[in-house]
Amino acid sequence: MRSVESAPVLTPEALTATATAIAAAQEPDGAIPWYPGGHTDPWDHLECAMALDLGGLVDAADAAWAWLRRNQRADGSWATSHVAGAVREDFADSNQCAYVATAAWHRWLLTGDRAFAAGIWPVVRRALDFVVDMQAPSGQIWWARGSDGVDYPESLLTGCSSTLHSLRCGMALAALVGEVPPAWERATGALHHALVAHPEYFAPRDRWSMDWYYPVIGGALRRSAGRARLAARWDDFVVDGLGIRCVADEPWVTGAETCELAIALHLVGETDAAAKLVADMQHLRHDDGGYWTGWQFANRTFWPVEQSTWTAAAVILAADTLAGGVTETLFRGDDLPVGLHPPLDGRADTDAGRSRREPRPPDQRPAPDGDPLAAPDSAPPACGCRSFDAA
Repeated sequence: MRSVESAPVLTPEALTATATAIAAAQEPDGAIPWYPGGHTDPWDHLECAMALDLGGLVDAADAAWAWLRRNQRADGSWATSHVAGAVREDFADSNQCAYVATAAWHRWLLTGDRAFAAGIWPVVRRALDFVVDMQAPSGQIWWARGSDGVDYPESLLTGCSSTLHSLRCGMALAALVGEVPPAWERATGALHHALVAHPEYFAPRDRWSMDWYYPVIGGALRRSAGRARLAARWDDFVVDGLGIRCVADEPWVTGAETCELAIALHLVGETDAAAKLVADMQHLRHDDGGYWTGWQFANRTFWPVEQSTWTAAAVILAADTLAGGVTETLFRGDDLPVGLHPPLDGRADTDAGRSRREPRPPDQRPAPDGDPLAAPDSAPPACGCRSFDAA
């Protein structure tokens, strides 16, 4: 594994130890839980698989991919969480389901393994078809679907930003195997438009740092627009010498969010600031190479009291990005296909994957990340704007 040349924060040996710490938490069936005995969700499981590949632990990564294949459901989705081999939460999170495309493209970039690409393609195809079917008429993608097939009518900026990138990775994989599903192109364009031009389509979650930087990681905003977004709330989230706050109003810095912000900064040319953040969060490192999830700096205590696999994975992905590895190529996305621009009225094409299911009433849906949900507004009016491309 490459070292971080721009700031020698972590040696290859240190990064290998971190990958080994992730593998130590892997369960016999290949699942990678948040921590030993914790739950497994598809998104964080895949992030860990990506980190295992970067760390050279190919057998563990293979086992993680095998778990993912076995647990995909007939409709293309995955249950939101598993514990000890059993489903704990059976609703499907659109972003979690879409992330298989990002992880698959990462593995292709790293290995050039055409057999893997061909084998994982049907899994990705089913997953993204499921996700595109959850798209609202105005372009955003509903965050979850219940086991009864009914969508929760709430869209999350972080999740949709990540899904935008996953759709582009999926289109790249489709092109590699000789298919480009037209519905994905239209859905990608409509989602991009919603992210750039219509913040009102998304749940208000301004206190969460992920909503601040994920439009940059996901590719909705880059260059000057991305830099301006990151500069605008820097003082709200960044704690010098410690990392970044998970939420703006709590004295709590978290390692994964810090490393993800580092990736976003690097993508807009702020590599020195990115490297400093990765260095700053090393106070969360454990002697065995794992990482505590966060630090409550008012009480001076690790919280929660867990070393999360996905925090360790985020460190590895950030390090590889700063070192110019395949993770940088993945998230920069210069060679990824782009979606078709939507009509100027902002509505997705009729077969662009809009959800065909009646949204669930607000009192019958769980809140994302434990936040209370506001009652949904009426459908947004047709869009007459011409804003789409982010400079």
